[in-house]
Amino acid sequence: MKLLKLLGAAAVCLSGLVALSAQAQDAWPSKTVRILVPFGPGSTPDTMARMTADYIGPKLGVPVVVENKAGAGGNIGTAAMAKAAPDGYTFGITISGPLAANTVLFPKLPYQPAQDLDFLTIAATQPSVLVVAPSLGAQNVDGLLKALRDRPGDYNYGSMGVGSISHLAMAALAATSGTDIVHVPYSTSAQVVTSILSGETQMGILPAAAVMEQVASGKLQALAVATAKRSAILPKLPTLAESGMPGIEADAWMGFVAPHGTPKAAEDRFTQEVVQMLKDPAIVKQLAKLHEEPVASTPAEMQAVVKGDLERWTPLIKANNIRFDN
Repeated sequence: MKLLKLLGAAAVCLSGLVALSAQAQDAWPSKTVRILVPFGPGSTPDTMARMTADYIGPKLGVPVVVENKAGAGGNIGTAAMAKAAPDGYTFGITISGPLAANTVLFPKLPYQPAQDLDFLTIAATQPSVLVVAPSLGAQNVDGLLKALRDRPGDYNYGSMGVGSISHLAMAALAATSGTDIVHVPYSTSAQVVTSILSGETQMGILPAAAVMEQVASGKLQALAVATAKRSAILPKLPTLAESGMPGIEADAWMGFVAPHGTPKAAEDRFTQEVVQMLKDPAIVKQLAKLHEEPVASTPAEMQAVVKGDLERWTPLIKANNIRFDN
């Protein structure tokens, strides 16, 4: 009889613990949530992070703050995400580079994306656009390739840094077409645009938001998009594949992650709020002005995209001996 009473008491305690655990999960969040950005203020991921913080903070009922930790091609901030306490109060937003190409570009990384981070959702994407200086006289990709072949090594392209997606996409174009183009790395897309306008470089593959205003004013000529299919944002521009340059896909996407081991309930709730935000017509309209398309992928879909990027860029990086410290 005593044993039965003890077992009964234990069952009551256990059910109480389960209830408390459920209440603790239901109580999330109970304090400030932060979103880490591995790039500076004003960058595309920073803009998305701040939009997200403003939108989901009231829905979560707690402040959501954005912290920028820029440097080393996004590695510093991404490492901070990976090393943060997995308690449900730190999330991050990042791009392809720190999750894929950087694992090949850098001899040693302070994090391993697949082991240290939980992929949540690709929030949005924008097409990368091949643009040239109008003085080049190229109206399409064939015209550009003719100019490059007529004067090998005489033309420069700008990128947002060694190993950036803008660098890798142009390196892929040169390799695919068998042309010789000189790479000039900068730090930001704005600097690359300035370099084309000033004549320091003559072309580049850059995020649409960085170039389309100059294209509209006639200061830059857009030739194609580096996407798998035509962009809904820029439907009149052909893809590089349609222009005879297959396999060059450089979507400028951004996605949310969390430190590995973050409670699933917190990850699910955070992701749910982000997905709902991306369905809001006002947000969709706001993203369109930035030349971005909402995605709201599943975690598995995000993993597949990262894997595809890694498989796409690894052979190019190794064949061209591209290193971040070149």
